[in-house]
Amino acid sequence: MSNNRTYSMVKPHAVADGHIGGILKMIEEAGFRIVALKKTRLNPEQAGKFYAVHEGRPFYEHLCQMMSEGPIVAMILEKDNAVADFRALIGSTDPAEAADGTIRKAFAKSKSENAVHGSDSDENAAIESSFFFSETERF
Repeated sequence: MSNNRTYSMVKPHAVADGHIGGILKMIEEAGFRIVALKKTRLNPEQAGKFYAVHEGRPFYEHLCQMMSEGPIVAMILEKDNAVADFRALIGSTDPAEAADGTIRKAFAKSKSENAVHGSDSDENAAIESSFFFSETERF
């Protein structure tokens, strides 16, 4: 995966609150092309594997539990400088600190229920994309 693709997901609480359309609209209006998209659900074991990098941290168990409470929307996004541009679009993890016009400012409930996930590097974007999408789905 080159620097023109990133991975994102709409988290369970944002799905439950009916924010999929609003979030996708912001993504497309920011110039991202949605390469792959699926609504799915993580079980606690899958959530643990996806967030394994955080294992041992105080928030890990809560994160895995929260991420398996309901469906998510997984997606691969494409745009020049995708990772950095998407991180700017989603805003700070804490919505109280997020800039106006960011996804988290608009849709997050709290620091832990922050509406969306976005890859933090090109390497992680490739790993995270392959967690949810097969090679043939990443067109």
